Amino acid sequence: MSDPAPHLLIVDDDERIRGLLRTFLQRNGFLVNVARDARHARSILSGLEFDLIVMDVMMPGEDGIALTESLRETLATPILLLTAKGETEDRIRGLEAGADDYLPKPFEPKELLLRINAILRRVPEAAGEAAGPRILQLGPVRYDVDRAELMRGDDLVRLTSTEVSLMRIFSEHLREPVSRAKLVEDLGRDGGQAQERAVDVQITRLRRKLEADPKQPRYLQTVRGEGYMLAPD
Repeated sequence: MSDPAPHLLIVDDDERIRGLLRTFLQRNGFLVNVARDARHARSILSGLEFDLIVMDVMMPGEDGIALTESLRETLATPILLLTAKGETEDRIRGLEAGADDYLPKPFEPKELLLRINAILRRVPEAAGEAAGPRILQLGPVRYDVDRAELMRGDDLVRLTSTEVSLMRIFSEHLREPVSRAKLVEDLGRDGGQAQERAVDVQITRLRRKLEADPKQPRYLQTVRGEGYMLAPD
């Protein structure tokens, strides 16, 4: 029996774009629901689970960045933001809010398909075999490599799919610097300074969950000129 098709939620206030994306993604094998705004999305999410949310940033009322930040309080579902071309600050704010990736408008539908598939590939990979210890101790925080779970005491700390992927990469290279370029490549993204900057933002978010003092990281360290390194206890 084949695996069920990935289930996507498209959130966009433009009815034409919602229709085009739904038709295109359904033709490429996805199950698709659509929402016209943040309120509608919340209603759908209260009753259904999704493999990925594709969300426009510019929406009336609660915008995509605010909705992403709010959803991240309880939801780990990957989020891909659609941003206006040239709006670099929106992209950075979106990543800081918890988005896994962004795609500037206008875009080719095939590029959207590539980004979606790249994000979805990260989730099963995170539970795959990795070299090194199976439990990483980071002070009061511990990370179970097999389960891809971060615990602070008895409390589960929610990680996005990108954060899980970063932990998988670092767990395979413990106490070894990993360059920003390699992180971009292993995350399945295009190269370039913009994506390296996006990785920096994701590292900053991950440090907030790992470190007692994210501004002076002890475990997820910056190695000048070489990249980032995870050094557990």
